[in-house]
Amino acid sequence: MVVALVSTRPERASVDHDVDSTTESTVDRMERSVSTYHGDAGNRKTSVRHAPKRLFKRDQLVRLSMAGLDDVFGDIYANVDAVVLFSPSGSYHERFEDLGADGEDGLDVVVVGTENTVGADAFVELPIDFDDVTERVRFGLEGALEQGLIEDGDVLACATSVFGDSIDSVSRVRADADDQLGIYSLFSKARADPDVIKAVLEVAINLGKKGQKGKPVGALFVVGDAGKVMNKSRPLSYNPFEKSHVHVGDPIVTVMLKEFSRLDGAFVISDSGKIVSAYRYLEPSAEGVDIPKGLGARHMAAGAITRDTNAIAVVLSESDGLVRAFKAGELILEVDPEEY
Repeated sequence: MVVALVSTRPERASVDHDVDSTTESTVDRMERSVSTYHGDAGNRKTSVRHAPKRLFKRDQLVRLSMAGLDDVFGDIYANVDAVVLFSPSGSYHERFEDLGADGEDGLDVVVVGTENTVGADAFVELPIDFDDVTERVRFGLEGALEQGLIEDGDVLACATSVFGDSIDSVSRVRADADDQLGIYSLFSKARADPDVIKAVLEVAINLGKKGQKGKPVGALFVVGDAGKVMNKSRPLSYNPFEKSHVHVGDPIVTVMLKEFSRLDGAFVISDSGKIVSAYRYLEPSAEGVDIPKGLGARHMAAGAITRDTNAIAVVLSESDGLVRAFKAGELILEVDPEEY
């Protein structure tokens, strides 16, 4: 037996042409590396009279090359309890729905996104489109746990986008009910309309990005339970919104809030999104409120007012530029405006 590297190009006409040139090149190399023929071991002038027959069909060789990837990456999606798809396209979702219909138990598929564009039965809504993958996955899994779509301890394959608009990365994550930060409950269990909370976050993030004439600004927004919040605060100046019906989602609001944020005091916003007041000095007792070291008076006031009312508070820090959200006296969300 003599092993040889033999070109098989003379047989090209007999080969199916449904594989692209890149794959053909790879397959050709694999064919040459496994090709063998019998020769006369005693004759040093042994020659090749014809190209050897293929040991593998072309599609078999492609599968053989992919099998190596499965050996390396297969542990990521092996024996998962569910697949969590973050903002999938319709065709991408259908492929996983087909997988879920196979087998005895099927494969649970949960979709996470800002909108349910694929009509998924198991869906978790993102309040904002988190660019940070860790925050995106954390929020999605907290929401799925909260809704009972997954269970504590489930092993999940989370498919999301990192480098582009379409899904390009998969991570293996174990759901941990004890490791929740309460991010999802900020929206799902708040007294205020979730769309209002989302709009306030977007306003704070936009202020954090643009600042005031190129300089960083600080701001405090108290959302929901406005009557009680007004009773636990006092005016620092005139209220520009006293006789207006401006809502936080109105296009002009960002410009107005940007101007008013130069002065001290909190913005008070109703459950439905109406801006009730600006320039409010919050007066709840800060006793017993525990906030991270280094945070100032705005954050302390935010923690205290949310402990004593059913409101949530969103703070834009002038010092570090981060946006933080408080609920029930606790810090439950921290984002960098530059990442959105």
